[in-house]
Amino acid sequence: MIPIVISRDRKQELNDSLMLFFTGFSHMSAAVQEKVKENFQDKIRRLQDMKGMVGEAQRILTGKGNLTEFGHLLHESWQIKRSLSGGISTGEIDAMYEAAFKAGAEGGKLLGSGGGGFLLFYVEKDKKPYVKKALDKLLYVPFSFETGGTRIIYYRAEDPVNF
Repeated sequence: MIPIVISRDRKQELNDSLMLFFTGFSHMSAAVQEKVKENFQDKIRRLQDMKGMVGEAQRILTGKGNLTEFGHLLHESWQIKRSLSGGISTGEIDAMYEAAFKAGAEGGKLLGSGGGGFLLFYVEKDKKPYVKKALDKLLYVPFSFETGGTRIIYYRAEDPVNF
C-alpha cells in the first residue's frame, strides 16, 4: 500500500470540512453483507466504479483545486453503495442524508457496511451550523485525522489526573 501524502494545510482544510454524526442505530454487518452478495455478478460493475473513484479522490486530496470536489465524490460513491443492496440504507438514514444535503452538505456517506452507524459529510465551513441544526437529533462527533498512528491509552480511576 502506498500512502497518500497530503500537505498539512490541505489536511487541515479537509478536517475543517468534515462532519461525523452517529445515526443512533447499530446494524448487523453480516446480515447487510449477505444481501450485498445476492446477484453479486450484477454488482461488479458498480463496485469497479467505486474502486475507480480512489484515483480521483487521491487527485483531489493531493491537488490544489477546490476540495468541494471531494464532497461531490463522496455523494457519488454513496449513491453507488446504496444501489448495491436495499439493506445498506433505510428510509430514516436517507431522510438524515437528505436533511444534511438540503442544509448545505456537498456530499456524504454512511460509514461501514450499512444499515446504521455513522454518517460522514463534507460541508463547507460556513454551512456547518446549518447541517448541525438539521441533524440536531443525532449525536455530532467532532474528530480530526490522527497522524501518530494507533496508540494505547490506559486510564485507571485511582490514578491522579494531570492537566
